[in-house]
Amino acid sequence: MTLTRRHFLAATSAFALARPAGADVSGSAFGQADVIALAQARAEADFEHRQTVPQAWRDLTYEQYKLIRFRPQAALWHGSDRPFNVDFFTPGPYFPRPVKVDTVENGMAHPVPFDMAMFEQSDAVPPLPVDDTLGFSGLRLRTEMHRPGQTDEFCVFQGASYFRAIGLDQIYGLSARGLALRTAEPEGEEFPDFVRFWLERPEPGQRSMVVHALMDSPSVTGAYRFEITPGPACIMDVEATLFARQELDHVGFGALTSMFLFDETNRNRFDDFRPAVHDSDGLMILNGAGEVLWRPLANPKQLQISSFIDSASRGFGLMQRARKLSDFADLEAHYHRRPGLWVEPRGDWGKGAVTLVEIPADREIYDNIVAYWRPATPYAAGERIDLSYRLSWGVQAPVAVSYPRVLNTRMGQGFDGNRVVTVDFEADPLFDDGPDALQIHVSSPQLETTPGVLQRNPQTGGLRLAFGFDPGDRELVELRAQLRKNGQRASETWLYRWTA
Repeated sequence: MTLTRRHFLAATSAFALARPAGADVSGSAFGQADVIALAQARAEADFEHRQTVPQAWRDLTYEQYKLIRFRPQAALWHGSDRPFNVDFFTPGPYFPRPVKVDTVENGMAHPVPFDMAMFEQSDAVPPLPVDDTLGFSGLRLRTEMHRPGQTDEFCVFQGASYFRAIGLDQIYGLSARGLALRTAEPEGEEFPDFVRFWLERPEPGQRSMVVHALMDSPSVTGAYRFEITPGPACIMDVEATLFARQELDHVGFGALTSMFLFDETNRNRFDDFRPAVHDSDGLMILNGAGEVLWRPLANPKQLQISSFIDSASRGFGLMQRARKLSDFADLEAHYHRRPGLWVEPRGDWGKGAVTLVEIPADREIYDNIVAYWRPATPYAAGERIDLSYRLSWGVQAPVAVSYPRVLNTRMGQGFDGNRVVTVDFEADPLFDDGPDALQIHVSSPQLETTPGVLQRNPQTGGLRLAFGFDPGDRELVELRAQLRKNGQRASETWLYRWTA
């Protein structure tokens, strides 16, 4: 169930696909409708695995695979007046089934052939055969970001339906994926693959890159269109059309995958010089009622799943609010520069639940956090599903609210034997009248908490809420806290699931 980050997640996908039923679009007129038609044709045919590359490629070690590098001068549109370049990745031990890539120019699709001349490799890499099974394992988008006249990468598609992006001055962290299927189910998760990409050639001065992708798996096929705009935050507008091969009783839209090992809530479990290790520290939700929920992430000792039932959700995301180097004291990983990722549905996604899956992990190489929107009603076999949403990869969620955010959560043993919880809220004009002007609402369905205490935090300029609880012999305690002023919300709603 746990996914290995360094092998980029897709190694766990056992699913890959054959050529689609129906006509190919290479060398012919191309449009978004063609990808939808290919997805529909595949859904009406039996699923078949794609061909694997020769064994020598699959036998490469991880270290050998890293020594095969793309030549920058071989990038698509390199040296032209086009605002974007595209690099490619070879197949290998974790990507044994290659994907096809086409460019779209003047409304016509043209294949990008695999060519070993695009890559340089160390002498430590053994001779590798090249035949008609070869193709790319993914692609990387580049544009001018930090250095005039030089391109920097800002987005990668590689492995299953996974992709990652960054904004200015950020480094890669969490991932998104086209679709989640049966996450954390006992019979196992299904990982759909992006099996083909079409890259629209950008015009000079164009600010966005358009990428089309064809997805396939035993249960579902899909046609995706990504309009990707780099900047301080990388913005992706996503349109997807899905065709269910089988009944989809557990499907996840806007699926996100991240890593959380420890912070001040479970620091005592790890003998580490760093105060925290995580790509994301909380799940943020803007529900259909306009309430902002903040759920700090956990690394539980047993798998746990949380469902936040909602209707017409306005958005959710896995965010990284720890933004100082001192929050992590890691001079290599730079976790304080990892992006958060916000999902904003376009249109009404109906009834369902933002679902959070937290998987036990003992090392930071594992992605152990998954979040997605799970519709309340299953989709029948043969059903078509159309959805659209925006992904924002940046420092903060692009959500305008009139009350302060939670900055941090700490937890530990108190002098009286209770568990002590502190929740720091950021500075805000709502707090200018002091703590006495606010009402504290702390509750748990399992037990009584101590009365909350509010104090000014001189380091943040905001307020700190502190309270305690005695779990006794309970294995699980749900906690909820919010500040109010004159009967109105004066903070996000803080939620936490404590486990023994």
